[in-house]
Amino acid sequence: MAKDPIRTRWYLKPLTKLLSLPDIIKHKPHIIYEGTEKLEPPFILLCNHNAFMDFKVATQVIYPRRANYVVAIDGFIGREWLLRNVGCICKRKFTNDSVLVRQLRKVLDNGDIAVVYPEARYSLCGTTAVLPASLGKLCKMMKVPVATLICHGHHLNSPFWNLEDRGVKPTEANYSLLFTADELQAMSVDEINRRLVQAFQYDDFAWQKERGIRISFPRRAEGLQKVLYQCPCCKAEFHMSARGTILQCDNCGKRWEMGELGELKALEGETEFSHIPDWYEWERSNVRAEVEQGRYTSGLLPVSVYSLPNALRFIRLGEGTLLHDSEGFHVHGTDVDGDPFDMDIPVPSLYSVHIEYEYLGKYGDCVDLNTLQDTWYVYPKDCDFSVTKMALATEELYYHYRRSIGKPCPPGLA
Repeated sequence: MAKDPIRTRWYLKPLTKLLSLPDIIKHKPHIIYEGTEKLEPPFILLCNHNAFMDFKVATQVIYPRRANYVVAIDGFIGREWLLRNVGCICKRKFTNDSVLVRQLRKVLDNGDIAVVYPEARYSLCGTTAVLPASLGKLCKMMKVPVATLICHGHHLNSPFWNLEDRGVKPTEANYSLLFTADELQAMSVDEINRRLVQAFQYDDFAWQKERGIRISFPRRAEGLQKVLYQCPCCKAEFHMSARGTILQCDNCGKRWEMGELGELKALEGETEFSHIPDWYEWERSNVRAEVEQGRYTSGLLPVSVYSLPNALRFIRLGEGTLLHDSEGFHVHGTDVDGDPFDMDIPVPSLYSVHIEYEYLGKYGDCVDLNTLQDTWYVYPKDCDFSVTKMALATEELYYHYRRSIGKPCPPGLA
Protein backbone atom coordinates (compact mmCIF):
# COMPACT_ATOMS: atom_id res chain seq x y z
CA MET A 1 0.00 0.00 0.00
CA ALA A 2 2.94 2.31 0.64
CA LYS A 3 4.75 1.69 -2.65
CA ASP A 4 5.56 4.69 -4.79
CA PRO A 5 3.31 4.93 -7.86
CA ILE A 6 4.81 3.63 -11.08
CA ARG A 7 4.72 5.86 -14.14
CA THR A 8 2.71 4.13 -16.87
CA ARG A 9 5.10 1.87 -18.76
CA TRP A 10 5.57 3.21 -22.28
CA TYR A 11 4.71 -0.15 -23.82
CA LEU A 12 1.40 -0.34 -21.87
CA LYS A 13 0.13 3.12 -22.79
CA PRO A 14 -1.34 1.93 -26.12
CA LEU A 15 -2.98 -0.96 -24.24
CA THR A 16 -4.96 1.44 -22.03
CA LYS A 17 -6.27 3.12 -25.17
CA LEU A 18 -7.02 -0.19 -26.87
CA LEU A 19 -8.95 -1.60 -23.91
CA SER A 20 -11.08 1.54 -23.74
CA LEU A 21 -11.78 1.76 -27.46
CA PRO A 22 -14.64 -0.78 -27.85
CA ASP A 23 -16.86 1.02 -25.31
CA ILE A 24 -15.88 4.42 -26.68
CA ILE A 25 -17.01 3.30 -30.14
CA LYS A 26 -20.16 1.67 -28.74
CA HIS A 27 -21.37 4.54 -26.56
CA LYS A 28 -20.00 7.47 -28.61
CA PRO A 29 -19.38 9.85 -25.67
CA HIS A 30 -19.70 13.53 -26.50
CA ILE A 31 -16.86 15.29 -24.69
CA ILE A 32 -17.27 19.00 -23.94
CA TYR A 33 -14.00 20.84 -23.33
CA GLU A 34 -14.20 23.86 -21.04
CA GLY A 35 -10.82 25.56 -20.67
CA THR A 36 -8.96 22.25 -20.98
CA GLU A 37 -8.09 22.32 -24.67
CA LYS A 38 -4.47 23.24 -23.93
CA LEU A 39 -4.20 21.86 -20.38
CA GLU A 40 -0.96 19.94 -19.87
CA PRO A 41 0.36 17.95 -16.88
CA PRO A 42 0.99 18.10 -14.04
CA PHE A 43 -2.56 18.55 -12.78
CA ILE A 44 -5.21 16.85 -10.67
CA LEU A 45 -8.21 15.35 -12.47
CA LEU A 46 -11.28 14.84 -10.27
CA CYS A 47 -13.93 12.54 -11.76
CA ASN A 48 -17.43 11.53 -10.76
CA HIS A 49 -18.11 7.83 -10.40
CA ASN A 50 -21.08 5.95 -11.84
CA ALA A 51 -19.68 2.93 -13.66
CA PHE A 52 -16.48 1.35 -14.96
CA MET A 53 -17.06 3.31 -18.16
CA ASP A 54 -15.84 6.39 -16.24
CA PHE A 55 -12.27 5.08 -16.41
CA LYS A 56 -12.51 4.48 -20.14
CA VAL A 57 -13.71 8.00 -20.89
CA ALA A 58 -10.97 9.44 -18.66
CA THR A 59 -8.40 7.45 -20.64
CA GLN A 60 -9.84 8.77 -23.91
CA VAL A 61 -9.71 12.37 -22.66
CA ILE A 62 -6.12 12.41 -21.41
CA TYR A 63 -4.40 10.01 -23.84
CA PRO A 64 -1.45 9.91 -24.61
CA ARG A 65 -0.45 11.71 -21.42
CA ARG A 66 0.64 9.65 -18.43
CA ALA A 67 -1.68 9.39 -15.45
CA ASN A 68 -1.91 7.58 -12.11
CA TYR A 69 -5.38 6.50 -10.94
CA VAL A 70 -6.40 5.94 -7.32
CA VAL A 71 -8.11 2.52 -7.26
CA ALA A 72 -9.66 0.52 -4.39
CA ILE A 73 -7.79 -2.59 -3.31
CA ASP A 74 -10.45 -5.03 -4.53
CA GLY A 75 -9.83 -3.76 -8.05
CA PHE A 76 -6.30 -5.15 -7.81
CA ILE A 77 -7.32 -8.76 -7.14
CA GLY A 78 -5.78 -11.02 -9.77
CA ARG A 79 -4.31 -8.16 -11.78
CA GLU A 80 -2.03 -6.25 -9.45
CA TRP A 81 0.99 -6.35 -11.75
CA LEU A 82 -0.96 -4.91 -14.66
CA LEU A 83 -2.71 -2.19 -12.65
CA ARG A 84 0.47 -1.04 -10.95
CA ASN A 85 2.32 -0.90 -14.25
CA VAL A 86 -0.37 1.14 -16.00
CA GLY A 87 -0.10 3.57 -13.09
CA CYS A 88 -2.77 2.66 -10.53
CA ILE A 89 -2.40 3.51 -6.83
CA CYS A 90 -3.94 1.09 -4.32
CA LYS A 91 -6.13 2.44 -1.49
CA ARG A 92 -8.71 1.26 1.03
CA LYS A 93 -12.00 3.14 0.87
CA PHE A 94 -13.00 5.76 3.43
CA THR A 95 -9.76 5.66 5.42
CA ASN A 96 -7.62 8.64 6.39
CA ASP A 97 -4.48 7.64 4.56
CA SER A 98 -1.60 10.11 4.75
CA VAL A 99 0.46 7.81 2.50
CA LEU A 100 -1.86 8.65 -0.40
CA VAL A 101 -0.99 12.35 -0.10
CA ARG A 102 2.68 11.50 -0.53
CA GLN A 103 1.90 9.24 -3.49
CA LEU A 104 -0.13 11.94 -5.23
CA ARG A 105 2.68 14.43 -4.63
CA LYS A 106 5.06 11.97 -6.31
CA VAL A 107 2.76 11.68 -9.36
CA LEU A 108 2.65 15.44 -9.80
CA ASP A 109 6.39 15.82 -9.23
CA ASN A 110 6.83 13.29 -12.06
CA GLY A 111 4.97 15.72 -14.31
CA ASP A 112 1.93 13.44 -14.68
CA ILE A 113 -1.83 13.55 -14.00
CA ALA A 114 -3.26 12.44 -10.64
CA VAL A 115 -6.72 10.99 -11.31
CA VAL A 116 -8.95 10.83 -8.23
CA TYR A 117 -12.56 9.70 -7.79
CA PRO A 118 -13.40 11.62 -4.60
CA GLU A 119 -16.89 10.12 -4.17
CA ALA A 120 -14.99 6.85 -3.54
CA ARG A 121 -17.86 4.62 -4.73
CA TYR A 122 -20.30 4.19 -7.56
CA SER A 123 -23.33 6.45 -7.18
CA LEU A 124 -26.35 4.45 -5.97
CA CYS A 125 -28.90 6.29 -8.10
CA GLY A 126 -26.96 8.45 -10.55
CA THR A 127 -26.64 11.51 -8.33
CA THR A 128 -23.76 13.12 -6.44
CA ALA A 129 -22.35 11.29 -3.44
CA VAL A 130 -20.85 13.18 -0.50
CA LEU A 131 -17.35 14.63 -0.97
CA PRO A 132 -14.70 14.70 1.76
CA ALA A 133 -14.04 18.14 3.25
CA SER A 134 -10.32 17.39 3.01
CA LEU A 135 -10.53 17.57 -0.79
CA GLY A 136 -10.22 21.35 -0.90
CA LYS A 137 -7.18 21.25 1.36
CA LEU A 138 -5.56 18.59 -0.82
CA CYS A 139 -6.08 20.65 -3.97
CA LYS A 140 -4.61 23.77 -2.39
CA MET A 141 -1.65 21.85 -0.98
CA MET A 142 -0.61 20.36 -4.34
CA LYS A 143 -0.25 23.77 -6.08
CA VAL A 144 -1.17 22.51 -9.55
CA PRO A 145 -4.25 23.09 -11.74
CA VAL A 146 -7.38 21.08 -10.96
CA ALA A 147 -9.71 19.82 -13.68
CA THR A 148 -12.97 17.89 -13.41
CA LEU A 149 -14.45 15.20 -15.62
CA ILE A 150 -18.18 14.85 -14.95
CA CYS A 151 -19.73 12.05 -16.99
CA HIS A 152 -23.44 11.71 -17.76
CA GLY A 153 -25.23 8.55 -18.86
CA HIS A 154 -22.93 5.94 -17.36
CA HIS A 155 -25.29 5.16 -14.48
CA LEU A 156 -28.15 4.80 -16.94
CA ASN A 157 -26.11 2.46 -19.10
CA SER A 158 -24.85 0.22 -16.31
CA PRO A 159 -26.40 1.15 -12.95
CA PHE A 160 -24.72 -0.01 -9.77
CA TRP A 161 -27.82 -2.05 -8.91
CA ASN A 162 -27.86 -3.97 -12.21
CA LEU A 163 -24.64 -3.85 -14.18
CA GLU A 164 -25.95 -5.20 -17.50
CA ASP A 165 -24.98 -2.89 -20.37
CA ARG A 166 -28.02 -1.14 -21.82
CA GLY A 167 -26.27 0.28 -24.89
CA VAL A 168 -26.94 3.94 -24.01
CA LYS A 169 -25.57 6.40 -26.59
CA PRO A 170 -24.42 9.02 -26.87
CA THR A 171 -23.18 9.55 -23.37
CA GLU A 172 -21.64 12.87 -22.39
CA ALA A 173 -18.70 14.23 -20.39
CA ASN A 174 -17.76 17.73 -19.29
CA TYR A 175 -14.00 18.08 -19.11
CA SER A 176 -13.43 21.41 -17.34
CA LEU A 177 -10.60 23.42 -15.85
CA LEU A 178 -11.89 24.26 -12.38
CA PHE A 179 -8.85 26.01 -10.85
CA THR A 180 -5.50 27.25 -12.05
CA ALA A 181 -2.63 26.91 -9.61
CA ASP A 182 -2.69 30.67 -8.97
CA GLU A 183 -6.43 30.65 -8.30
CA LEU A 184 -6.02 27.90 -5.71
CA GLN A 185 -3.41 29.85 -3.80
CA ALA A 186 -5.62 32.96 -3.73
CA MET A 187 -8.69 31.10 -2.41
CA SER A 188 -9.56 29.76 1.03
CA VAL A 189 -10.16 26.03 1.51
CA ASP A 190 -13.84 26.75 2.17
CA GLU A 191 -14.13 28.63 -1.13
CA ILE A 192 -12.40 25.78 -2.97
CA ASN A 193 -14.74 23.22 -1.42
CA ARG A 194 -17.83 25.22 -2.37
CA ARG A 195 -16.76 25.27 -6.01
CA LEU A 196 -15.91 21.57 -5.91
CA VAL A 197 -19.37 20.71 -4.59
CA GLN A 198 -20.98 22.88 -7.25
CA ALA A 199 -18.91 21.25 -10.01
CA PHE A 200 -19.94 17.77 -8.85
CA GLN A 201 -23.69 18.32 -9.07
CA TYR A 202 -25.19 15.82 -11.52
CA ASP A 203 -28.33 13.71 -11.94
CA ASP A 204 -28.30 11.01 -14.60
CA PHE A 205 -32.06 10.49 -14.58
CA ALA A 206 -32.74 14.21 -15.03
CA TRP A 207 -30.10 14.26 -17.79
CA GLN A 208 -31.84 11.31 -19.50
CA LYS A 209 -35.19 13.07 -19.48
CA GLU A 210 -33.70 16.35 -20.76
CA ARG A 211 -31.98 14.52 -23.63
CA GLY A 212 -35.01 12.32 -24.40
CA ILE A 213 -32.87 9.17 -24.26
CA ARG A 214 -35.07 6.07 -24.30
CA ILE A 215 -33.86 2.79 -22.81
CA SER A 216 -35.87 -0.21 -24.00
CA PHE A 217 -33.86 -2.75 -21.99
CA PRO A 218 -36.57 -5.24 -20.89
CA ARG A 219 -35.16 -5.80 -17.37
CA ARG A 220 -34.50 -2.17 -16.64
CA ALA A 221 -36.18 -2.17 -13.19
CA GLU A 222 -34.52 -5.34 -11.90
CA GLY A 223 -32.18 -4.50 -9.01
CA LEU A 224 -33.81 -1.13 -8.33
CA GLN A 225 -35.34 -2.60 -5.16
CA LYS A 226 -31.80 -2.62 -3.74
CA VAL A 227 -31.82 1.19 -3.74
CA LEU A 228 -35.54 1.81 -3.23
CA TYR A 229 -35.90 -0.51 -0.24
CA GLN A 230 -38.85 1.28 1.46
CA CYS A 231 -42.40 1.47 0.10
CA PRO A 232 -43.75 5.05 0.04
CA CYS A 233 -47.30 3.72 0.13
CA CYS A 234 -47.33 1.44 3.21
CA LYS A 235 -43.91 2.58 4.55
CA ALA A 236 -42.71 -1.04 4.97
CA GLU A 237 -38.97 -1.64 4.62
CA PHE A 238 -37.11 -4.54 2.98
CA HIS A 239 -40.17 -5.89 1.11
CA MET A 240 -39.57 -4.42 -2.34
CA SER A 241 -38.99 -6.63 -5.38
CA ALA A 242 -38.56 -6.04 -9.11
CA ARG A 243 -39.06 -8.01 -12.26
CA GLY A 244 -38.75 -6.78 -15.82
CA THR A 245 -39.93 -3.17 -15.83
CA ILE A 246 -42.05 -3.46 -12.65
CA LEU A 247 -41.06 -2.46 -9.11
CA GLN A 248 -43.37 -3.87 -6.44
CA CYS A 249 -43.97 -3.77 -2.70
CA ASP A 250 -44.60 -7.35 -1.57
CA ASN A 251 -46.13 -6.07 1.67
CA CYS A 252 -49.00 -3.99 0.28
CA GLY A 253 -48.91 -5.07 -3.37
CA LYS A 254 -48.47 -1.62 -4.92
CA ARG A 255 -46.62 -1.59 -8.25
CA TRP A 256 -44.72 1.00 -10.29
CA GLU A 257 -43.54 0.75 -13.88
CA MET A 258 -40.16 2.12 -14.94
CA GLY A 259 -40.63 3.75 -18.32
CA GLU A 260 -38.14 4.07 -21.16
CA LEU A 261 -37.26 7.62 -20.03
CA GLY A 262 -36.30 6.38 -16.55
CA GLU A 263 -39.43 7.66 -14.80
CA LEU A 264 -41.63 5.67 -12.43
CA LYS A 265 -45.42 5.53 -12.71
CA ALA A 266 -47.74 3.79 -10.26
CA LEU A 267 -49.96 1.21 -11.92
CA GLU A 268 -52.64 1.89 -9.33
CA GLY A 269 -53.31 5.10 -7.40
CA GLU A 270 -50.90 7.95 -6.72
CA THR A 271 -47.37 8.06 -8.12
CA GLU A 272 -45.53 9.13 -4.99
CA PHE A 273 -42.18 9.60 -6.74
CA SER A 274 -41.72 9.59 -10.50
CA HIS A 275 -38.07 10.64 -10.20
CA ILE A 276 -35.95 7.83 -8.74
CA PRO A 277 -33.51 10.13 -6.84
CA ASP A 278 -36.49 11.76 -5.09
CA TRP A 279 -37.56 8.37 -3.70
CA TYR A 280 -33.97 7.75 -2.53
CA GLU A 281 -33.80 11.15 -0.79
CA TRP A 282 -37.15 10.44 0.89
CA GLU A 283 -35.61 7.28 2.33
CA ARG A 284 -32.69 9.37 3.55
CA SER A 285 -35.05 11.78 5.30
CA ASN A 286 -36.67 8.86 7.11
CA VAL A 287 -33.28 7.54 8.23
CA ARG A 288 -32.34 11.04 9.39
CA ALA A 289 -35.46 11.15 11.55
CA GLU A 290 -34.54 7.79 13.12
CA VAL A 291 -31.03 9.05 13.85
CA GLU A 292 -32.18 12.34 15.35
CA GLN A 293 -34.74 10.57 17.53
CA GLY A 294 -32.17 8.01 18.72
CA ARG A 295 -34.14 5.14 17.17
CA TYR A 296 -31.77 3.98 14.44
CA THR A 297 -30.37 0.45 14.65
CA SER A 298 -29.86 -2.32 12.16
CA GLY A 299 -30.56 -4.85 14.87
CA LEU A 300 -28.15 -7.69 15.53
CA LEU A 301 -27.64 -9.40 12.16
CA PRO A 302 -26.00 -12.80 11.54
CA VAL A 303 -23.16 -12.37 9.04
CA SER A 304 -20.40 -14.12 7.15
CA VAL A 305 -17.14 -12.15 7.05
CA TYR A 306 -14.41 -12.24 4.39
CA SER A 307 -11.08 -10.49 4.80
CA LEU A 308 -8.98 -8.78 2.10
CA PRO A 309 -5.63 -8.02 3.74
CA ASN A 310 -3.91 -7.73 0.34
CA ALA A 311 -4.70 -7.98 -3.34
CA LEU A 312 -4.11 -11.74 -3.61
CA ARG A 313 -7.53 -13.10 -2.67
CA PHE A 314 -10.40 -12.99 -0.21
CA ILE A 315 -10.00 -15.07 2.93
CA ARG A 316 -13.02 -16.48 4.72
CA LEU A 317 -12.69 -15.10 8.22
CA GLY A 318 -15.71 -16.77 9.79
CA GLU A 319 -19.25 -16.29 11.11
CA GLY A 320 -20.43 -13.60 13.46
CA THR A 321 -22.81 -10.70 14.04
CA LEU A 322 -23.11 -7.14 12.78
CA LEU A 323 -24.72 -4.29 14.67
CA HIS A 324 -24.98 -0.79 13.24
CA ASP A 325 -26.34 1.77 15.68
CA SER A 326 -25.80 5.26 17.10
CA GLU A 327 -22.30 4.25 18.22
CA GLY A 328 -21.16 2.98 14.82
CA PHE A 329 -20.38 -0.43 13.31
CA HIS A 330 -19.70 -3.45 15.52
CA VAL A 331 -18.64 -6.79 14.04
CA HIS A 332 -17.90 -9.73 16.32
CA GLY A 333 -17.46 -13.41 15.60
CA THR A 334 -15.33 -16.52 15.58
CA ASP A 335 -12.88 -17.35 12.81
CA VAL A 336 -12.39 -20.69 11.10
CA ASP A 337 -9.79 -21.66 13.73
CA GLY A 338 -12.15 -20.91 16.61
CA ASP A 339 -10.50 -17.63 17.62
CA PRO A 340 -12.55 -14.46 18.20
CA PHE A 341 -12.45 -11.50 15.79
CA ASP A 342 -13.77 -7.98 16.36
CA MET A 343 -14.02 -4.68 14.54
CA ASP A 344 -15.60 -1.56 16.01
CA ILE A 345 -15.76 1.61 13.91
CA PRO A 346 -17.12 4.64 15.82
CA VAL A 347 -19.38 7.19 14.13
CA PRO A 348 -16.85 10.10 14.15
CA SER A 349 -14.31 8.09 12.15
CA LEU A 350 -16.53 7.17 9.18
CA TYR A 351 -18.41 9.77 7.12
CA SER A 352 -19.65 7.25 4.54
CA VAL A 353 -19.32 3.55 3.78
CA HIS A 354 -18.96 1.40 0.71
CA ILE A 355 -21.59 -1.24 -0.02
CA GLU A 356 -22.00 -3.87 -2.72
CA TYR A 357 -25.05 -5.50 -4.27
CA GLU A 358 -24.69 -9.20 -5.07
CA TYR A 359 -20.92 -8.76 -4.96
CA LEU A 360 -19.19 -11.02 -7.49
CA GLY A 361 -22.50 -12.86 -7.81
CA LYS A 362 -21.62 -15.16 -4.91
CA TYR A 363 -22.73 -14.16 -1.45
CA GLY A 364 -25.34 -11.41 -1.72
CA ASP A 365 -25.26 -7.79 -0.54
CA CYS A 366 -22.51 -6.62 1.77
CA VAL A 367 -20.98 -3.68 3.55
CA ASP A 368 -17.19 -3.37 3.48
CA LEU A 369 -15.41 -1.96 6.49
CA ASN A 370 -11.81 -0.80 6.36
CA THR A 371 -8.84 -0.19 8.55
CA LEU A 372 -5.48 0.82 7.14
CA GLN A 373 -4.39 -2.82 7.37
CA ASP A 374 -7.45 -4.81 6.29
CA THR A 375 -10.83 -4.74 4.56
CA TRP A 376 -13.72 -6.86 5.81
CA TYR A 377 -16.59 -7.74 3.50
CA VAL A 378 -19.53 -8.35 5.82
CA TYR A 379 -22.52 -10.26 4.41
CA PRO A 380 -25.77 -10.33 6.43
CA LYS A 381 -27.73 -13.54 5.88
CA ASP A 382 -31.11 -15.07 6.70
CA CYS A 383 -32.54 -11.75 7.92
CA ASP A 384 -34.31 -8.60 6.73
CA PHE A 385 -31.83 -5.81 6.04
CA SER A 386 -30.69 -3.22 3.51
CA VAL A 387 -27.10 -2.21 3.00
CA THR A 388 -28.46 0.92 1.29
CA LYS A 389 -30.08 1.93 4.56
CA MET A 390 -26.77 1.28 6.37
CA ALA A 391 -24.99 3.55 3.89
CA LEU A 392 -27.55 6.33 4.38
CA ALA A 393 -27.42 5.87 8.16
CA THR A 394 -23.61 6.04 8.20
CA GLU A 395 -23.76 9.49 6.59
CA GLU A 396 -26.65 10.73 8.70
CA LEU A 397 -25.03 9.50 11.93
CA TYR A 398 -21.86 11.38 10.98
CA TYR A 399 -23.79 14.57 10.17
CA HIS A 400 -25.69 14.26 13.46
CA TYR A 401 -22.43 13.86 15.36
CA ARG A 402 -20.94 16.93 13.70
CA ARG A 403 -24.02 18.98 14.54
CA SER A 404 -23.86 17.75 18.15
CA ILE A 405 -20.32 19.12 18.60
CA GLY A 406 -21.18 22.45 16.99
CA LYS A 407 -19.29 21.76 13.74
CA PRO A 408 -21.96 20.92 11.15
CA CYS A 409 -20.82 19.71 7.73
CA PRO A 410 -21.17 22.22 4.90
CA PRO A 411 -23.71 21.12 2.24
CA GLY A 412 -22.32 18.34 0.05
CA LEU A 413 -19.27 17.74 2.26
CA ALA A 414 -18.34 15.49 5.13
